Amino acid sequence: MDLVPTIDMIGENGTALAGGAVLGMLFGFFAQKTAFCTRSAVLDLTRRRGVSAVAIWFIGFAIAILGVQMLLVQGALDVSETRFFSTAQSLSGALFGGLVFGFGMVLARGCVSRLLVLSASGNLRAIFTILVTALVGSATYDGLLVPLRDSIGGLWNTAAIGGNDLLVHAALPQSAGLWIGIILTLCALGLTIVARLPVWKALGAMMVGLTIVGGWYFTYTLSTQVFEPIQAESLSFVRPLATTSALASGASSAFGLDQGLLIGTILGAFAAALLSHQFRLATFSDAGSLSVVRYAIGGVLMGFGGILAVGCTVGAGLTGGSVLAVSSLIGLAAMIVGAALCDRLVDGVRASSQTYPLSERLPN
Repeated sequence: MDLVPTIDMIGENGTALAGGAVLGMLFGFFAQKTAFCTRSAVLDLTRRRGVSAVAIWFIGFAIAILGVQMLLVQGALDVSETRFFSTAQSLSGALFGGLVFGFGMVLARGCVSRLLVLSASGNLRAIFTILVTALVGSATYDGLLVPLRDSIGGLWNTAAIGGNDLLVHAALPQSAGLWIGIILTLCALGLTIVARLPVWKALGAMMVGLTIVGGWYFTYTLSTQVFEPIQAESLSFVRPLATTSALASGASSAFGLDQGLLIGTILGAFAAALLSHQFRLATFSDAGSLSVVRYAIGGVLMGFGGILAVGCTVGAGLTGGSVLAVSSLIGLAAMIVGAALCDRLVDGVRASSQTYPLSERLPN
């Protein structure tokens, strides 16, 4: 993929912005159409409501790993110099941040990516929570909460265990990653059959996973063709919210992939909501809506926990998980555990009888 003509036309940052917007539009569109949501998948299990949401999430996760591992085996992608492997990653941050983020996404009734999709569908509660998450994320990324972040994140890192590559720890070759992706994809297919998931939803979930693959391929290709060195990466949403907050406040003038992802995701989800006739304003006064304080606390926990864990359920879970980074897999597991605990401790007593707002109900 030759990006030089585009770079010459709109610059390096402009190319990153445009690429991020395309990836974001695809992610937002298919995430809205399939109701792709990590929280919903966890609650499917904790509340024994079926496995539809689990199947949708697992398809995306499996395809992301399969696609990225295929690129690595073919030599079309090199992640050795990315943030996941070039420097030590915090395991204590992944554990604590993941748990905190998991609690936050249950309190806020959605992870960051899901709330962005809901925001584009007219959910004002989601917009409020995203703003809180962005402010706290910015403070944790390069503001007042940096000392607290560093004190927790510095307790234990991957240098203490000999690196962040799962395959290296298992003494397996790179090709083993491809087999892991194949096995997970076959498992996802079986789960799809068990859940009786409509074909279009399965294909939509696959597209979500492919946006992670596309993100890695695009940014790696861009990194080989720009003058200023950049690191390859893929989709994430907590850091983009933090960097965009800094941009909006004038603390930073840099723009690029992060802003493109946010803009694209909102536009893609908005288009999908209109086409599906699912766009509707949802406020805190709607029947079944929870307290604004709960959403605010959820946003605070996700903003802090997401930066501490170096990613949200997409940034750590799918992007980091797709390259089999130990810290990301630990962070994802901690998010799942945190969400399950919060649902049991906070919502467990009334989960079976509570009526939820239509725009936030679990997908059937």
